[in-house]
Amino acid sequence: MSKVFVAGGSGRVATELIKDLIKDGNEVVAGSRNPEKIVKLDGVSAVKLDLHAEVNEIAKVMDGCDVVYFVAGSRGKDLLQTDAFGAVKTMMAAERDGIERYIMLSSMYALQPQMWSKYKALAAITDYNIAKFFADNYLIHNTKLAYTIVQPASLTDEPGTGMVTLGEGDDTTNPIPDVAKVLADTLKYKDTIGHIIMMRSGKTPIEDALSNIGDPVAYNNAGLAD
Repeated sequence: MSKVFVAGGSGRVATELIKDLIKDGNEVVAGSRNPEKIVKLDGVSAVKLDLHAEVNEIAKVMDGCDVVYFVAGSRGKDLLQTDAFGAVKTMMAAERDGIERYIMLSSMYALQPQMWSKYKALAAITDYNIAKFFADNYLIHNTKLAYTIVQPASLTDEPGTGMVTLGEGDDTTNPIPDVAKVLADTLKYKDTIGHIIMMRSGKTPIEDALSNIGDPVAYNNAGLAD
């Protein structure tokens, strides 16, 4: 069992993620600018989190946790201070607190700008992808955190299927419950550390897909399908 901090704890992905984390026996501290909107479950503590705050203030609310998830998003309204630098400040706070494990919700091809114009869905969120490009790069190159970056294709409100395809491919969609499940299950598999996990709807059970990530035949060091 881990004590998990979820940044962006009142969002759509966060709500499903928290349910999965609790189901798996973890304790959750969920941080949001609107803590009253965080799902109310046994084992969940809702706390005020302002990503505009100084790093030391963010570190205070994260202190004592073993894992940090960043699933916050401004939906285009505050990209610099929330999606980009807000994420970076949670990384700095995690390192300040001695928290090693960090799991980031990003966007498909966020680290490959040359791909954005090839897909209508990605072109429509270019500014968001720019924010994630800088946040993901900071996590990889400027921290010593044991990171995993989950990069889903477009999110939908459809029911989860429990099935995915990992790696590069044509831009499709992901039901939010499946994205949350991948995020939650990533914590169970140490071989996901240091990987960028691109995901789309598919036909492979999530646990099977994640359990094969450590296979060097299937995945290279960047977490992409060979």
